[in-house]
Amino acid sequence: MAFDRSSGLLLHPTSFPSRFGVGDLGPEAYQFIDFLVAAKQRIWQILPLTPPGFGNSPYLAYSAEAGNPWLISPDRLCEAGLLSPEDFVGLPDFPLDYVDFDRVGEFKFPLLRKAFDNFKAHASEENRQAFDQFCQGKIWLDDFVLFMAIKHVRDGASWHTWEPELAQRKPDAMAKIREELADDIFYQKYLQFEFDRQWHDLKRYANERNIEIIGDLPFYVAHDSADVWAHPKNFCLDEKTGEPAMMAGVPPDYFSETGQLWGNPVYNWEYLKKHGFRWWLQRLQAELGRVDALRIDHFRGLSAYWAVEQGETTAMNGEWVDAPGEEMLDALRDRMGELPIVAEDLGIITPDVEALRDRFGFPGMKILHFAFDSGAGNPYLTHNYGNPNCIVYTGTHDNNTTVGWFEARAEEDRWRVLTYMGSMSPDNIHWQLIRLAFSSVANQAIVPFQDTLGLGGNARMNTPSEAEGNWTWRYRAEALSDSVIHQLVSLTELYGRG
Repeated sequence: MAFDRSSGLLLHPTSFPSRFGVGDLGPEAYQFIDFLVAAKQRIWQILPLTPPGFGNSPYLAYSAEAGNPWLISPDRLCEAGLLSPEDFVGLPDFPLDYVDFDRVGEFKFPLLRKAFDNFKAHASEENRQAFDQFCQGKIWLDDFVLFMAIKHVRDGASWHTWEPELAQRKPDAMAKIREELADDIFYQKYLQFEFDRQWHDLKRYANERNIEIIGDLPFYVAHDSADVWAHPKNFCLDEKTGEPAMMAGVPPDYFSETGQLWGNPVYNWEYLKKHGFRWWLQRLQAELGRVDALRIDHFRGLSAYWAVEQGETTAMNGEWVDAPGEEMLDALRDRMGELPIVAEDLGIITPDVEALRDRFGFPGMKILHFAFDSGAGNPYLTHNYGNPNCIVYTGTHDNNTTVGWFEARAEEDRWRVLTYMGSMSPDNIHWQLIRLAFSSVANQAIVPFQDTLGLGGNARMNTPSEAEGNWTWRYRAEALSDSVIHQLVSLTELYGRG
C-alpha cells in the first residue's frame, strides 16, 4: 500500500535516556513522542521489539513474537504499585551515552522479579483477569516461556545441547519440566504481560497524536530460539545434531567482501507451504498487531534466498534458492486485506524481487549513503525516484551516521556529494542530506535520530560485519532541543510533509 507524504525518525527504544541504564517504555518514551509532535513528524520507526539473544541483537531474538523485557519501565511499575521508590536506592551510575547490558541486567532483572512477586501476591482481580486474558490470546506464549525457563536453569545453553528428551520435546520430559519450573514459567509470562501493556499504552499515546509506528520484522529467526525449538520442521536442520543444515546469509556486497554469514537456519519452505504458511501468518499477524506498518527485513528472501551449507566459514560459497513468497503474501492478504508492509529491497535485487514488491504495492527503500558511488544513473540519487511509492533514508541502523559516512569518504567523493546538492561547504552535512531526503518525491522520508544531532561514527547503532559491540548507543535528554525541532519543522513544512 502507498503511504501519505510524510516524514519521521528512526530510533530504537533502547536508545532513550533512562536512569536505569537502558532506554525503556517509561517517561522518556512519552517525551520522545511529544518531541515528534512538536517537530511535526508523523512516523516513528523502530527496530524489532523481540527479546535479544547473542550480542544483544534484536535481529537474533529468542522469539519471533515475544516482547523484549529489557524495555519494561521500572518507573511504570512504580506507578502501578508493584515497586516503590525505595527499590531504586543504590541505583548504579550507568553510562549516559551507551548501554552496558551486563551492568543493567544485574540491577534491572532483580527489580522485575520483585515486581512479579508483588503482582503474584497483591494483584487486583482486574489485573489478574487482564493477565489471564493476555495469556489465553497468545499462541506462541507457552512455548516461549518454557523455553526461557529451561534456558535460565541451563545457564543459557542453546536448546540443541539440552538433554535429548528436552531438545526433542518428549511429552513426559516436557510435563515434568513444566511442573519443576512452574514459578519461573509464571515469571516469564508476567514479563510478557507487562511488556505488552506498557507497549500498547505507549502506542496508543502515539496514535492519539497522529504518530504512526513502523516496526521491523527480521526475515530469519535465531537458531537458538523458541521458534526453532518448538517448530523444527519449519527449518532446515540436521536431524542428528539439531544444528542448521543450511545457513542463511547474503553473498559479497557493499558491507562485506566475503558476504554475510548469519548462521540462522533457512526455512523448509516445502513444509511451510504444505501447512498453509501457518507459522508465518501467525507471526505477521502478531507483529502487525503491535505496530501500524511493518518493514520486512531482507525482503528479497521471499523471492529467493542465499543458502550456505553447514561447515562454511564465510557466505561466499552458497546458492540462490527460490521461495514461495508470492503465495504466502497472497494468503496473508486474503486474511487481512491490504498489507501495510515496507519492503527492505537493498543489496542484490533482481527483477523478480521488484516484481514481487510491486505486485503488492509495497514501498521500497532508497538510501542516500548509497547514492554517490557511481554515475548519474545510480537508483538511490533522488532524480531517479520515478515512483514516489518508496521511503528515502539518509542511512539505516546498519549504516554509519551521515557525519561519520561523509568524514570517511575521500576528498573527491565528498566533492561529488556536495556538488549534487549544490553546496559549497561541508558544514552541517547532516542537515544538507536530510534536506535532500525531505525534498525528494518519495512519499516518506525517515532519518536516524543520530543524523538530526550531527553525531559522528561513534554513535553508529550497528556495524553488520562485527558480531559484538553493537546496539548500545543512547542519546541524552538534552538532545530533544528546540533547535532540532525548528530544523525539522522548517523542512517538513517547506517540502509538504506535515
